[in-house]
Amino acid sequence: MERILTGEDIQAFYAWLKAEEKSQNTIEKYARDVAIFVKFLGKDNITKEKVIEYKSKLITDDYAVRSINSMLASINSLFAFLGWHELKVKSIKLQRQIYCPEEKELTKAEYLRLVNTAKQKGNERLCLLIQTICSTGIRVSELPYITVEAVRHGAAVVSLKGKTRSVFIVRELQKKLLHYVAEHKITSGAIFVTRNGKPMSRTNIWREMKNLCNEAGVSTRKVFPHNLRHLFARTFYGIEKDIAKLADILGHSNINTTRIYIISTGDEHRKKLESMRLVT
Repeated sequence: MERILTGEDIQAFYAWLKAEEKSQNTIEKYARDVAIFVKFLGKDNITKEKVIEYKSKLITDDYAVRSINSMLASINSLFAFLGWHELKVKSIKLQRQIYCPEEKELTKAEYLRLVNTAKQKGNERLCLLIQTICSTGIRVSELPYITVEAVRHGAAVVSLKGKTRSVFIVRELQKKLLHYVAEHKITSGAIFVTRNGKPMSRTNIWREMKNLCNEAGVSTRKVFPHNLRHLFARTFYGIEKDIAKLADILGHSNINTTRIYIISTGDEHRKKLESMRLVT
């Protein structure tokens, strides 16, 4: 059966996502994925064969499997909303990774070099922002919850994706942030904002972090805000070995999501295998 996707259908889908209290970042992600599908579709009507062809094109275009599955989940949600269940396609089966590519994981030493480089370049806001994400494990979208009031209290109450949790701010970070807000005369509200008082976007943060890479001697492939959250998770788990507690701290509903954050690098995995000494 052929289906015609209209602009009104898409707008109604976005309105539904908003009514479902999806985060703005989630809605924007769905919008990007739907736009890519619509561009592929052109003026054609939608058939199951066409959706399967789109899935094949994503594979041919060398998208990562996780990215493909995420993009398919977005259009499957659109089809479900429209009642077009017969158009939904299956995700690609992916074996759980037991270690992560070393060239993509930020190490603690590299993180410290980024912090020091930001400090040397006189970018105090970025220096503190990097430390805030890495020492609390928050998402970039949760930065607006790091307010003057929260810092004074020593903890931020984060409400996102239908969940509320407390995010503790360690004393050393608390001192640095209180000094920063006093120096910049920020008396209330979010700390990490633009000159216009708006929360810093993921894109702006990513761009500022990339500008540190050359001087810090860190690969650009490793430097993006979410990798700081991964470093927090791996460091915490290395100390506590409590994945359930880590899931609560990160705000994960599914513990399998947390597992992705704590997989070791290939080098670490190799060393563990060699320590078994099973070859004589």
